[in-house]
Amino acid sequence: MKTINCIAIDDEPMALIVIEKFCMRKGGLHLTTFSEPRTGLEEIRRTKPDIVFLDIHMNSISGIEIANMLPHECCFIFTTAYAQYALDGFNLDAVDFLHKPFSYERFETAVEKAMRRIGTHKSAKAANLIVKQEYTNVSIPLSDILYIEALGNYVKIMRVSGGHVFTRTNLKSITDMLPSEDFIRIHRSYIIPIAAVASFSKTRITLKNKDTDLPIGAQHAPAVIKKLQEHIISENH
Repeated sequence: MKTINCIAIDDEPMALIVIEKFCMRKGGLHLTTFSEPRTGLEEIRRTKPDIVFLDIHMNSISGIEIANMLPHECCFIFTTAYAQYALDGFNLDAVDFLHKPFSYERFETAVEKAMRRIGTHKSAKAANLIVKQEYTNVSIPLSDILYIEALGNYVKIMRVSGGHVFTRTNLKSITDMLPSEDFIRIHRSYIIPIAAVASFSKTRITLKNKDTDLPIGAQHAPAVIKKLQEHIISENH
């Protein structure tokens, strides 16, 4: 059985001990705990665990704020003594909401829900990009991506079928979610699917669909041109 990597953040040490005991009882869960929320968030961003257990009412920063900053692929479960936060949790697409003190059986149910979501995400990952638009997860077929553009704190994903999706993230995070053999970053503001390129020069790219014309950034140009030339050679063999 594959080990599921987990991180728990709670400024109450006893709460972390309970989660640790329950993870050991469940088995197959590798848990790292943090009583300092911002340190825990840094580790989540660095390691991208499968499941995050997250207290809401903490002194330095709330769990709601942390949930808004988690990588898209992280499933998270809120653990809190304050039941009034349950609606916030579900609006943020939390896997579950554990109201302290919770039983092992309730904990196990939440973890199994998270594991099912992880399995669904992984099976969909090969053919889809899953991002969050407002409070909803949106699954976009990779074949339906025309190009991806950075706009301040958001990313706009233009679709071949028309329309677009806005998600609060950055291009680095999106790049990490895409297959590197099929997509390439051509500019600090743009990612494109390689197969969509109709023509290119040292400074511009034209895409097949809708004749979209995009710039190639100077620092990206050598890698972009090399990759596109390799793609043309492989297509002709």
